[in-house]
Amino acid sequence: MAKQRWKGNTIYISQRLREELRPIEHCALTTVVAPMGYGKTTAVSWYLAERIRQQQAAVLRVSVYSDSLPIFWQSVQAAFTHAGIDLLRDYECPQDEASASLLIDDLCRTLALLGPCYLFIDDFHLLADPRASTFLCVLARRLPENAHLIVAGRDEFLPPQEVLRLGRHVWRIGAAQLRLEREELDAYARRCGAELSDHQVEQLLHTTEGWFSAAYLSLQTLAERGTLPDGGSDIYTMFSAAMIQPLSLRRQTFLAMLGLADEFTEEMAQAVTEYADAASQIADLTARNAFVTRLPDGVTYRFHHMMKECAQRTFRTLPPESQQRCRRRYGQWYEERGQYLQALRAYGGAEDFDGVLRVVEKDAGILLALLPPEQVLSWLDRCLPEVLERHPLAMLVLMRSMFNWRRIPEMLRLKEQLLAAIDARPDMSGEERGNLRGECDLIMSFLLYNDIAGMSRLHRSASAQMSRPAVSIRRQGGWTFGSPSVLMMFHRQAGRLDCELAEMDECMPHYYCVTNGHGQGAEHIMRGEAAFLRGQLDDARIALAGAYAQIRDNGQENMALCCDHLAWRLSLCTGETPRQDFDQRRRELLCQHNAAWLNILNSTDAYYHALIGETESIPEVFREHRLASVRYLAPGKPMMELIENQVYLAQGAYAEVIGRSQQLLAVCDAMHYALVAMHVQLQTAGACEMLGRRAEARGLLEQVLQDAAADGLVMPVVENYRYLAPLLADMPQRGDVPHMIELGRRYEARCASVRQRSAVPMAFNVLTPRERDIAMLVAARLSNREIAEKLYLSEGSVKQYVNRIYAKLFIEGDTRTKRKRLLEMTQH
Repeated sequence: MAKQRWKGNTIYISQRLREELRPIEHCALTTVVAPMGYGKTTAVSWYLAERIRQQQAAVLRVSVYSDSLPIFWQSVQAAFTHAGIDLLRDYECPQDEASASLLIDDLCRTLALLGPCYLFIDDFHLLADPRASTFLCVLARRLPENAHLIVAGRDEFLPPQEVLRLGRHVWRIGAAQLRLEREELDAYARRCGAELSDHQVEQLLHTTEGWFSAAYLSLQTLAERGTLPDGGSDIYTMFSAAMIQPLSLRRQTFLAMLGLADEFTEEMAQAVTEYADAASQIADLTARNAFVTRLPDGVTYRFHHMMKECAQRTFRTLPPESQQRCRRRYGQWYEERGQYLQALRAYGGAEDFDGVLRVVEKDAGILLALLPPEQVLSWLDRCLPEVLERHPLAMLVLMRSMFNWRRIPEMLRLKEQLLAAIDARPDMSGEERGNLRGECDLIMSFLLYNDIAGMSRLHRSASAQMSRPAVSIRRQGGWTFGSPSVLMMFHRQAGRLDCELAEMDECMPHYYCVTNGHGQGAEHIMRGEAAFLRGQLDDARIALAGAYAQIRDNGQENMALCCDHLAWRLSLCTGETPRQDFDQRRRELLCQHNAAWLNILNSTDAYYHALIGETESIPEVFREHRLASVRYLAPGKPMMELIENQVYLAQGAYAEVIGRSQQLLAVCDAMHYALVAMHVQLQTAGACEMLGRRAEARGLLEQVLQDAAADGLVMPVVENYRYLAPLLADMPQRGDVPHMIELGRRYEARCASVRQRSAVPMAFNVLTPRERDIAMLVAARLSNREIAEKLYLSEGSVKQYVNRIYAKLFIEGDTRTKRKRLLEMTQH
């Protein structure tokens, strides 16, 4: 048969498939699941091009290239930035349900302001992390009506229960819808320039079974050789035979080297292949080959995964030294552009550990923290000692990373290697030698966490030696490991509080000196908390004001939140209102897109409302006891457990408090958290008293009173007076007990006053705290849009909340009637 005039870049979308694609615009989530080569990307790309043409829709595309969640997140950020949406620029990759929920709320609110919007995630099967699919399911349930999520991949990722939950809001397209039927196969062949006989159409249908890529490759072979292949080969063999083997050796090598790239530009292709004619090579490939695609930005290209896989197979046939040189060029390309995760992957693959360590230095541990520790340890195992010793700054960063990963033996081994490397460099300047030794001392101080005197000794040593800030500590990072209290972290032993305060005053200036002010204000907050717990309220207010002044405008949000925690506790004694209410503070923090800060605020919110007995106003994560859904750092977790215990106590779950106490106290003992232990003992004593277990309650309270007296502490008892009042009245009236009883009575009176001020209609008790807030705003005649802006929600989310409110309150009628009835309920 004569050669056909081949038009391989033809796009063919059958009428049947067009009908299958039509429901996408009416669904929150569409899944396109089929094996490789069924035309998933082509079909969705055609559909999105139509939406742009017909609706001027906004389209965001994200391609998955590996199982690396951090790299996927960078791709998502880049897609939004390319679309002119800067929302995700400052967001870190969500690590738990709380941070994911924050992101989804912000995302939905932003998308609701756009017109028709489509987010397309391609090759999702490559991302094995189950958190990604869970996130997408939650996002799909909460998307505004104008936004649509399309996910394409080879494997089903929706659990059956999610399919049921999404119902009509999910549309599923599979291989049966994408497969070419006989008439469609014939039409596609004609579109490509091939006039097939009925026998050839049947042969093609039999050998390909309607598989789009197999049909394409068969027609390519027909165009090149005049006959259809027999179908006995696997798809990769067919692909290589049709698309790679006919090329010149030089072009095969070009493709092989580009196969390492996820996406590439002409400039990048020239740099990593060292082909001066890279631009013309790419232009020719794109014109001839449907498996090389120019992306919508007009400058970036990508290989279809079949092309990428075959190119990588060819790459592995190149000489090992050629492979390493190419990977090294990739590393240099990524390093120069600050794409450190990709650079580490390239240099690691090239066994270029000078490159790996150089990137570790530049990254300073920020993105390195996202990698599995095993991967970093594997690099270190293969890195020659003399190479490691050339990079002392990288060794410092790695020491800090090992501490974060709780790989202490590896951390100590790196320390010994670092000190040996310094000693082996007589040419090193005295200043640099001091900086390295000083920062090493600073990092080693973390092993003495909670021992202020021990930490102070190393901080003073670091300060005396260093002439620059540490490279391994970010000034903007958290300082309290998620704890809302400084004193709870550092009060180590009963009777030593004054010594601990003095040590903190002496220690922190040295720490600030070498960390550019990281954690600034900690000593003032700790002193203010100590004064508060001693009932010295004026001293506490003065220290708090000093701490707020010290941290103003310096970006130390963690410390400001610790100030807020003290301010709310103080407010129940002084009546002074904190600078912002919880909603105002939450809206302010939402703009920073930092889930860790919101977690601290939620803990303060939960503790405050548990103290005053307003359990329905406690943030859901504490009220529903879902702390397991939040990723807390180990040193801050006991404080969260303490606050959850206070919530259990306020909810009347006394048995739960008692049952948890032994484990919590064991943790406190291991971590030397004397103040946290005191609170847990008081909570347990209160729970025992409420259950009539007077002897146990008395034993616990007597121990607490003895420890409290050693430091003059009264407020931990006062904050639990509601549960301990009968027991305190029955105790010998000596020491601080009469004072505690008097303070407790006043404290409970103030709590009752606060509860009365914030009372809501009794009918609203069936609503959640968020629903009550929205109901009151609806009654105040705010529109859905105004409520959305006030509460930092999407308008669609507010509409859903309002509908649930009406349903729970059994309010029916048109919108005007419903709002009128809601207003009447607030006035009774």
